[in-house]
Amino acid sequence: MSNAHNDRQAASEKIPVPDHVAAAVRTLIEWAGDDPTREGLIDTPARVARAWREYCRGYEEDPAHHLTRTFDEVGGYDEIVLLRDIPFQSHCEHHMAPIIGKAHIAYLPRNRVVGISKLARVLHGFARRLQVQERLTAEVADCIWDHLQPVGVAVVIEATHACMTARGVKTPGVTMTTSRMMGVFRDDDRSRKEVLALMGF
Repeated sequence: MSNAHNDRQAASEKIPVPDHVAAAVRTLIEWAGDDPTREGLIDTPARVARAWREYCRGYEEDPAHHLTRTFDEVGGYDEIVLLRDIPFQSHCEHHMAPIIGKAHIAYLPRNRVVGISKLARVLHGFARRLQVQERLTAEVADCIWDHLQPVGVAVVIEATHACMTARGVKTPGVTMTTSRMMGVFRDDDRSRKEVLALMGF
């Protein structure tokens, strides 16, 4: 584990938790049927509050910022750029249950490219908010389309939803897939098939 990660974790553990936030978590523990004053739960309200600040830190950033530094010198490269199997975690805005999955993000550059890690950062910036998968897919694609102005963008997200696997219909092992195709990947059949094949579909 890196020193930077340890420093961030230590800083996170020092964030003061407002009384009303801790009280809300204690109320939820009581509602669930447990005693928030017992030894194992005494520190839980503060831990939960800090965890949710971390889960939702995407609200504190503009994901588009990661696309501001681009490169024009690509040696004449004009084919698909694809980042596959990017793991992510989010939370469903309806039940605040985990959404865990992977994303495949591709674009066809017009005249500039971005550092490949920035695509993952855009995904995480939107995922670290309360979400629905359909909106997450659209937000990632729209952000790349608007700020890189490529010939095409393709985003496919596959994820499991704890609001379905752990409650309600209780159906584990189900994966939801969403996609957004823009530009040439939407308008041209051959280009769409090519990018989907590269993604493994």
